[in-house]
Amino acid sequence: MQLTHLNKQNNPTMVDVSDKHITTREAYASGVISMSEQAFESAINHTGKKGPITQTAIIAAIMGSKKTSEIIPMCHPLMINKINVDITPNPAEHSITLGVLVKCEGKTGVEMEALTGVSIGLLTIYDMLKAIDKSMVISDIALQSKSGGKSGDFVREDS
Repeated sequence: MQLTHLNKQNNPTMVDVSDKHITTREAYASGVISMSEQAFESAINHTGKKGPITQTAIIAAIMGSKKTSEIIPMCHPLMINKINVDITPNPAEHSITLGVLVKCEGKTGVEMEALTGVSIGLLTIYDMLKAIDKSMVISDIALQSKSGGKSGDFVREDS
């Protein structure tokens, strides 16, 4: 199998998508941040010194998704139609699950935009709570589903 991001001289290149068809593309990714009870309570009750943690994480996830092509070298800039961020507190585990849905009409998928949004959203939670808990763990960042494009649909079986 030939890697698509290498040219004939074996140098990095951005894939040419000019011959691809425009289709509706959608991807959903999620991840988890685990923390101490004190940090969890601060996040959920909006008592952090840096402001409203979950709302800031939502905005950061949206911004991260939109900026993906600027920080991941081979990603194409996309005209994103929709970004939705959901945050689910898990009180028993003192963790927060953050999910990002990205949708566009385009020639290339939005998986990286969804994954980047999750990563940036979770990193923002870490940043805003690190004064309380430096031992937080970000984990399980994964593409959960995608639709559209030549490769077809994907749904993670354990989701």
